[in-house]
Amino acid sequence: MTELYVGLMSGTSLDAIDCVIVDFSEGATVLAAESFPIPDIRRRGILDLCQSGNNEIEKMGRLDRQLGIDFASAVETTLNRHKINHHDVVAIGSHGQTIRHRPSVDDELGFTLQIGDPNTIAYLTGIDTIADFRRKDIAAGGQGAPLVPAFHHAMFAEHCKNGALLNIGGMANLSLLASPILGFDTGPGNVLIDHYCRKHFQISFDDGGRLAASGTVDQDLLARMMQHPFLALPAPKSCGRENFDQHWVEQILQQHCRAVSPTDLIATLTEFTAKSICLGLETSGRRVDQIIVCGGGAFNQYLCQRIQANSGIEIVSSHHYGISPQWMEAIAFAWFAMRTLKQLHSNAPSVTGAAKELVLGAIYSAK
Repeated sequence: MTELYVGLMSGTSLDAIDCVIVDFSEGATVLAAESFPIPDIRRRGILDLCQSGNNEIEKMGRLDRQLGIDFASAVETTLNRHKINHHDVVAIGSHGQTIRHRPSVDDELGFTLQIGDPNTIAYLTGIDTIADFRRKDIAAGGQGAPLVPAFHHAMFAEHCKNGALLNIGGMANLSLLASPILGFDTGPGNVLIDHYCRKHFQISFDDGGRLAASGTVDQDLLARMMQHPFLALPAPKSCGRENFDQHWVEQILQQHCRAVSPTDLIATLTEFTAKSICLGLETSGRRVDQIIVCGGGAFNQYLCQRIQANSGIEIVSSHHYGISPQWMEAIAFAWFAMRTLKQLHSNAPSVTGAAKELVLGAIYSAK
């Protein structure tokens, strides 16, 4: 008997809504997967909300509804293209779009906020929707991120006991698979590289890392970047655009003693991403025999080469273990939805710092 769940993911890269349909009756079998580009007007709206500004509540409320409609449309299109009946789907797991992530620091109350109205998704699709996965972990004193290490451990620990799962999305995070599982954000993944590719080259990303490979790393600029205080924090830790965005890069460039060409900037940002990931591996204190890479950064061959060169550890794609790098996070949120309905915990306190294991997510009925 099939046990179908939909997973929806829109990450900090703001490139697309990923939608997968997964059968959890035996393992995790992906039956369908589609990616839907986020329109420029929606991307600009999300970026506006990632920073404080005028009329935020009005803008957030409208974008919350609009993204709910976009997510529902992604589900409908995926089901129809692959001729899967709505009634065969148990539930949708929707991560939503993060617009602010500020975990507790110095006794200030932490919070995280994702939009993409799950009521709208449930109503338009007619399928029960599970969302709001992060905030209960924060309520229990955790970071609310990264959540995916619990999923990574379930999928990969048996095959690669001393492995590390590296997810390179907008931000990068590590899951160290040996028990007890350890995981944390290492810093930026694609977010800075993608921004400056758009700004200077009018392209969405550095395809294969070819731009970075053709440039020269500015070592002084790289050294300034490596002084970011987040990199020195112990785990548990998580980050977002609040920590690493173009404004931070522009401040460093203003302090830099010489001009940096666009190509050399891409090369330097790529090396910064690689080195910050390797610093996370080094400071974890864990033995790592293999790095399994997923997320959009898995397709940046030059970035992966730099991580392997800096760490001295073999890198393989998650394809090697039967899961496409592109769909990993969307599959994870289908898994989280399944865990929620079965009243099973899906956070890892050793990763997030939460006080205990918790059933995450809120259920939005389609009835």
